[in-house]
Amino acid sequence: MQLVSKTKRVVEAHLNNSSIRALSGSMIAFEGQVSFKSAGFGGGDGLLAGIKQKATGEGLSLMECTGTGVVYLAQDAANVTVVDLTGETLQVESQQLLALTPNLSTNITFAGVRGGMSGQGLFTTTVTGQGQVALLSKGGPLIHLEVSPQFPLVVDPDAFVCARGQLSQSFVTDVSWRSAMGQGGGEAFSLRWDGTGVVSIQPAER
Repeated sequence: MQLVSKTKRVVEAHLNNSSIRALSGSMIAFEGQVSFKSAGFGGGDGLLAGIKQKATGEGLSLMECTGTGVVYLAQDAANVTVVDLTGETLQVESQQLLALTPNLSTNITFAGVRGGMSGQGLFTTTVTGQGQVALLSKGGPLIHLEVSPQFPLVVDPDAFVCARGQLSQSFVTDVSWRSAMGQGGGEAFSLRWDGTGVVSIQPAER
């Protein structure tokens, strides 16, 4: 099977007696003999995935599309980007994941604690293996930013979409720019990425 960008807001899943997992409710049309069923959550398989989703609030409601034909996928008129994975791990904000090919596995990892006041946990969905992922972005196409040991990257968590490569993530809490931009409510923090890799962001905040 293959994911093909139809337009900047629609992706085609070409099925040949195969299947794909996609965000529940994202099918806008299909051609051929295709069946649909719930695929649970994106935190792994079975009961464990449900427990993780309940505990973390981070999870994907997925459907499985199986058969032969073409399924057209879109979500809220957001931009869609197809990313090819060749065995590496993609860290992605679950809200930005539209579809993934069946040979990819998903999990939820603990990314840290947001702040001392709330102690709120932050969790990241990881996608691992060889295949294709369709990602959503608001405000325009994804912006890919390279990270190198000499140039670490700090991003707004509401703009972060995904990251891949030999990267480590940490939190920057002593930032003042959110207050300067009129977003001073709550505990301000940003995501810092060190190492070598690519971080993708969207030109709009969640």
